[in-house]
Amino acid sequence: MTRIEPPARVAFIGLGIMGAAMAANLMKAGFALDISSRSRGKAEALEAAGARWRDTGAEAAREAAIIGLCVPDTPDVEAALFGPGGVAEGAQPGAVVIDFSTISASATRDFAQRLAERGVTLLDSPVSGGPQGAIDGTLTCMVGGDATAFARAGAFFAAVGRTVTHLGPSGAGQLCKSANQLIICATLAAVSEALALGRKAGLDVEAMRTALSGGSADSFVLRNHAKRVIAGNFTPGFRAELMRKDMRLAVQAIRDHGVFGPASNMAAPLLELLVNRGGAKQDVAALGRLIAELSGLEG
Repeated sequence: MTRIEPPARVAFIGLGIMGAAMAANLMKAGFALDISSRSRGKAEALEAAGARWRDTGAEAAREAAIIGLCVPDTPDVEAALFGPGGVAEGAQPGAVVIDFSTISASATRDFAQRLAERGVTLLDSPVSGGPQGAIDGTLTCMVGGDATAFARAGAFFAAVGRTVTHLGPSGAGQLCKSANQLIICATLAAVSEALALGRKAGLDVEAMRTALSGGSADSFVLRNHAKRVIAGNFTPGFRAELMRKDMRLAVQAIRDHGVFGPASNMAAPLLELLVNRGGAKQDVAALGRLIAELSGLEG
């Protein structure tokens, strides 16, 4: 096994907030980088730092030992891989594709098989940690796919993430991410309900949040999302419409595996309602406002 280390040439496709930050960290780690995205304007800072622009994913992949990919949804991944000018047209046998998108686990397994027929390995690696984690290079990477390819790509993962875990065969990373999103949404619903209870009972909800954070109820959601709910700050960090997409994936995974899903069946409809009531572009913490409104509270 030959590990892929800097200054090897790698590529990154998809330069949104997350993708651009990950690509920048790959350059900081010493990799030579080719980039491609729907809009070249998003690549200006990376090009100025030395990245090489390519007009298509196929061109970006042609000389790359590893191709990173970060796009919004399952159809976007399929188009980026197998559409006209897609990665599959350019990736060479032995290359590793790492998909950081959050998509369907079953589709991931299909994509992996299609790439394997070309001698290319796909690792699914959805991430947690948000835009700041991407900027800081501290993302949590949940990885599924071939263990040897995972080991070869260790330096690539180290450039973008702090906690990198190989979970099993293709699709395992996506299933773990569904579990991650389910936990966040169910916890956010419970925290929002608790805050609504505190408000209706006349408690100081910030004092309540502080008290709860010091005991067994403590969580990332209570320490962070609850602050947004209390302040009414729903400027997007992670948009509600993206969490709705992720929860749809989680519900499908629950059904596919025959799991009794009371938490997913509670949280997912709340995300649907939030988006349908105009909250699509707001932070997912706006779920707290929705629960407050349904409780007869204003703001």
